[in-house]
Amino acid sequence: MTSVERDVRFLKRYAIVTTTLLAVLSVAAFTRSSRVAKFDEIDVERINIREPNGNYRMVISNRPRSIGPIYKNKPFGYEGGGRPGIIFFNDEGTENGGLTFTGSTCTSDKSVTTGRACAKGTYQASTHMSFDQFNQDQVVNLDYNDNNGRKLMGFSINDRAPVDIYDMVAEQKAIMAMTDTVARKAALAKFTEPRNGYPLSVQRLFIGRDPSKSAVLNLADPNGKPRLRLVVDSLGAARIEFLDEAGKVTSTVPGK
Repeated sequence: MTSVERDVRFLKRYAIVTTTLLAVLSVAAFTRSSRVAKFDEIDVERINIREPNGNYRMVISNRPRSIGPIYKNKPFGYEGGGRPGIIFFNDEGTENGGLTFTGSTCTSDKSVTTGRACAKGTYQASTHMSFDQFNQDQVVNLDYNDNNGRKLMGFSINDRAPVDIYDMVAEQKAIMAMTDTVARKAALAKFTEPRNGYPLSVQRLFIGRDPSKSAVLNLADPNGKPRLRLVVDSLGAARIEFLDEAGKVTSTVPGK
């Protein structure tokens, strides 16, 4: 073996060892730096925050990539794509609230974001933050809804029957699949009946500003029937109203 051949072999070995070391160091450096990363700015369409076991904890997304309802890590109910904002999940990977927001001007005969019919030149906007009953739907809500100037803004509290939402949605889906319209109508009527003495969903309290431009406080009974209402109307007149189970005002205390 000549000296030139020895030198060439040495250089080959040196190149292989050096390349391997650099690769190992690069991977190690990348692994360490990936644990904590700092960005001045980042553009994304969706961020999934998960627990170590893979359960969802929070999803932040735009409209097209927004997540649909999730129950113990299983999609159910309807597809995603309609809830831009933030969705929260409990320890079991079930949705338990969120923050969504919209707002757009109608430039044709339908909304460019939702596809819903609308009058050209009008607008629609909303913000909704809710917290869900365990394995059910929203019970504490903060809302702003504006349909071209017709606004409702307020805080509300709902009561919901202790029925598992996954089972309830499956039951409703089976009913809607019935081809016998008479049987389907009867089944839907039974579906909406109270469960174990609790209505499926009723509003117990609302405080805010309604579409008539009145500031109101509505208190309802366990069946969702308004029984006491405090009102300051759009002209500034104040009153207290007492209502019966049929919603009829039985007595009024007017302001001076």
